[in-house]
Amino acid sequence: MHQSNPFESALIQLEKAIKHLNLTSAQIERLRLAEKIISVNFPVTMDDGTIQLFNGFRVQHNSARGPYKGGIRFHPQVDMDEVKALAFWMTIKCAICDIPMGGGKGGVEVDPKKLSENELERLSRAYVRAIATDIGPDIDVPAPDVNTTPQIMRWMTEEYIKIKSKIQNPKSKITEKEKSRLMVTFTGKPFDFGGSLGRNEATGRGGSYVLLALLAKLNEKFQPKADQPLDEKMKNEKLTVAVQGFGNVGFYIAKFLSDAGLRVVALSDSRGAIVVNNLKQDSLNPNLVLSCKKEKGTMSKCYCIGSVCDIKGGKSISNDELLVLPVDILVPAALENQITGENAGKIKAKVVLEMANGPTTPEADELLHKKGIIVVPDVLANSGGVTVSYFEWMQNLKNEHWSEEKVNSQLKKKMEQAFAAVWKEKENLHSSMRTAAYVVAIKRIVEKM
Repeated sequence: MHQSNPFESALIQLEKAIKHLNLTSAQIERLRLAEKIISVNFPVTMDDGTIQLFNGFRVQHNSARGPYKGGIRFHPQVDMDEVKALAFWMTIKCAICDIPMGGGKGGVEVDPKKLSENELERLSRAYVRAIATDIGPDIDVPAPDVNTTPQIMRWMTEEYIKIKSKIQNPKSKITEKEKSRLMVTFTGKPFDFGGSLGRNEATGRGGSYVLLALLAKLNEKFQPKADQPLDEKMKNEKLTVAVQGFGNVGFYIAKFLSDAGLRVVALSDSRGAIVVNNLKQDSLNPNLVLSCKKEKGTMSKCYCIGSVCDIKGGKSISNDELLVLPVDILVPAALENQITGENAGKIKAKVVLEMANGPTTPEADELLHKKGIIVVPDVLANSGGVTVSYFEWMQNLKNEHWSEEKVNSQLKKKMEQAFAAVWKEKENLHSSMRTAAYVVAIKRIVEKM
């Protein structure tokens, strides 16, 4: 499969948007270029006593609207172009959701599955030591991303506090007030360590809010009425969904869409996909599929229809086959460059909800737009994660602890407002949702430059 350079893709997306705006060359350059690029090489002691050198990055793209915000990913294919693209997209996401933060992203070139837990902890702490002077509650606020977890955020936070306390109070113990302030530097932490309720599900939940808002816009028959809630009408329509990727984001988007009454008919992980036998009638149960996968170690035997997991309920297919199934909604929730010029012409879905970052190449984007397929762009669809990360940051700063109900209601409000702004711009420009999303974001960023 053709692999598009993610940063080149990001710049192409930017170019399409700025054609609709009257920007100076200086403003365009500030949008194109990161404000700071950090590349580090740091040693980690392995369990066998050897010392291994790891390569890491932190890209701080734009701080016009506030501190840099963005995850840290541990992946063997992490490189500078990927991190630059992700930092750029984070700038756009924060602006679309109208939160007072800018875009950043970090990564370490490593396969964490090959590390022991002790090695993973030492790696996490060493990475923080390498970038400690460039992050902080008012400077750059990292969070989890691919292959990083709340536990890893805890290790990183502890290490950062240790480093800063030595600098600020070399001869005395750090005060609780100072410690509390330093803890704000990371989000996505465990709940008992300053984390926010609802963060784990936030990206998937936010994507479901956006999709339901889109469906309500597309057809008046989906509009909720007092005597027939939206979810009941969705059940009657029996819209079908295929989700590529069954990690945190893929599972939760599948779960929330299933809960809303849509029929999830296909799911996949990195090793393959499963699909129901009868696309017109059956649906998978994401909760049971997850439980079955944990028990059996593979999805290939987890055809969980309703409340029953039965090998006769479906069949195995490839990830490539999942993408071109005749479903209403396709959700790429895995990695970049999944929908390309090679397979875009075969996409049969009416809506593509981008829950992964950069799953559609620019060439494929053009083809889908010409086919009349609505693509809900990643910078809108998956921005629920950074939105609740912002909520955590805000709770920490104010020493507050929101209920899960408040987190989810505030997330719903933010996502629906973001969708409404993008849809209005799309109608105004007669453009794709992606171009409209970028125009909305760029206007807000330039206003603060």
